[in-house]
Amino acid sequence: MSHSGTHSGTTLILIMTVAVLAPLLAYAVGRRIPVPLVIFEILLGIVIGPDVLDWARPGELVDGLSQLGLAMLIFLAGYEIEFGKVRGDTLRRSVWAWLAALVLGLAAGVLLGGGYDKGVFIDVALTSTALGTVLPVLRDAGDLHGRFGTVVMAFGAVGEFGPIIAMALLLSGRKPAQSTALLAVFAALTAAAVYWALRPRPPWFSRIIARTLHTSAQFAVRFVFLLLALMLGASQALGLDVLLGAFAAGLITRLLLTGAAPESGPEILEKVEAVGFGFLVPVFFVVTGIEFDLDSLLAGGRTLLLLPLFLVLFLVVRGGPVWFLAPRDLGRRDRGALVLYGSTALPLVVAITTIGVDDKVLTAGEAAALVGAGMVSVLAFPLLAMRLRAGAGAAVPEPERITGSESW
Repeated sequence: MSHSGTHSGTTLILIMTVAVLAPLLAYAVGRRIPVPLVIFEILLGIVIGPDVLDWARPGELVDGLSQLGLAMLIFLAGYEIEFGKVRGDTLRRSVWAWLAALVLGLAAGVLLGGGYDKGVFIDVALTSTALGTVLPVLRDAGDLHGRFGTVVMAFGAVGEFGPIIAMALLLSGRKPAQSTALLAVFAALTAAAVYWALRPRPPWFSRIIARTLHTSAQFAVRFVFLLLALMLGASQALGLDVLLGAFAAGLITRLLLTGAAPESGPEILEKVEAVGFGFLVPVFFVVTGIEFDLDSLLAGGRTLLLLPLFLVLFLVVRGGPVWFLAPRDLGRRDRGALVLYGSTALPLVVAITTIGVDDKVLTAGEAAALVGAGMVSVLAFPLLAMRLRAGAGAAVPEPERITGSESW
């Protein structure tokens, strides 16, 4: 085995050690204050990374698993969306809120970046919502399937899906007309897949799902990952970001399982989540910490000042339109909680800043400030939102009982 292969193996062992330690720390701290698990994964990743202990460094194997982890996070976010609940006025309000954020973000990005190119990257990052991170928090708090959870899901889904579309249109380096044409082709493929998913499945399909659900065959789980691979492949073949394929795959999978295996669907999802939140997603967040440029952030000057500024901009650019366009049946505290959940951002910020640094549009310091602000938003905003909801009379579980995959 080569030296690089040995180094990758050691890094993977360290990553999985962090993945095991993080829930223990989250449980210990959670007895006093519920802190999202992702924060411990990222912080421990920073500690073992090049800028602190220098025990772990990214490599080809680890980077590949990290990208799969991000795809799985977006896939699970897409799966959670129930369009039957989020359509209508709530969905329209969420779309207008995101479009307003896109305009505000572009103005803020151009002012901060000193030019259009850099401004676009900052703009798209500021309009994102970490739906995959927020949903487990809502589930643990018992809010996911109520009216408030439905509204958060609608605004969060647009905040997840909108930036992915914007990435394809604005950050791909292609002409807008070409990007639009490729998106149209992908939309047609997705529509065809949705039509196929909604068609009645033959009886044998449901039978083999039931018969193999508790055997080594695991037909349903394998089929789900085949769908994910097909949509990832389709988006990549069209030159689009694979996150678009991951999100679409989640939507299609939910429609398929709801029709073909309504009784087995929840159990199948648990198995898929076990692979995602038990292995791939933690790898993504730990690697995010390992690759976080702490030295650039702590160099001082403008870079360090950008972090709190970006954090405020998450609230102003993304949260401001959410506040004004939130459904009128929400009280002030629920509306404030919606703003905080909607302004929580991280996974797409990591993806966007990575592209920006690779294209030499963003500096390492600017990327670190944006990602750092996203990390603080994940730590602070959901916690504040839960406090607001508790003040409004919503039930908040005791920290010891919180057992979600991304929050304890």
